Amino acid sequence: MEDIDVIAVLQDPVRRRLYEYVAAQGREVGRNEAAEAAGVARTLAAHHLDRLAEAGLLESGSRRLTGRSGPGAGRPAKVYTRARVERSVSLPARDYRTAAELLAEAAEEAGLDAGLCAAARRRGESLRGATEPCGGLEEAMEVLASRGYEPHLEGGEGGEVGDGGDGREEGRGGRGRVVRMRNCPFHAVAERFPPLVCGMNLALLEGLLGVDGPVRARMDARPGECCVVVEASKNNEH
Repeated sequence: MEDIDVIAVLQDPVRRRLYEYVAAQGREVGRNEAAEAAGVARTLAAHHLDRLAEAGLLESGSRRLTGRSGPGAGRPAKVYTRARVERSVSLPARDYRTAAELLAEAAEEAGLDAGLCAAARRRGESLRGATEPCGGLEEAMEVLASRGYEPHLEGGEGGEVGDGGDGREEGRGGRGRVVRMRNCPFHAVAERFPPLVCGMNLALLEGLLGVDGPVRARMDARPGECCVVVEASKNNEH
């Protein structure tokens, strides 16, 4: 199926809501959960989810959602996650990826890492304009979302934010809160030239978010996510 046909699958509003919900979770999603989130019946959700899987936008599998095994655990349920394949459409046809890869290859061979990072930091500052550095993690998430990073808040290293029982958020198994990103806008080129492109990405976000404010960007690579995380600056931790 051509990319333009795949993207056309999202034209149906219910199908698009289901895709956006599954994509935003960063984990396997069952049919019941997806149907409830989209406000549709389970049978309709199942039809659209399978259509998205057939188009290659979602990947499907099965597992027991009860968390139990053995007799009485129930039958495995069908679950869905966002497919890792990248889709793009350009009319007329353009090939910016090849140009980006060639430029990255030349920059890496010429040892231009420092110059690229300096240019990326300037671009981030230019995008931020005259506004002050981000005032906190929530504001940083808004900025990152607008740039396509798909940010989500975690309670620390590997822990989702949870409720400590007294109304305060705390991380399960982590220290402090960090913003991780499920999408890297430079993923295709970063796969081929990780040190160069990830360094550029960090410098871009340093310029975009600011280096002297309440938040800071730093490298903390994790499979399937952007190599950069955002956290409170050391002088703003309590």
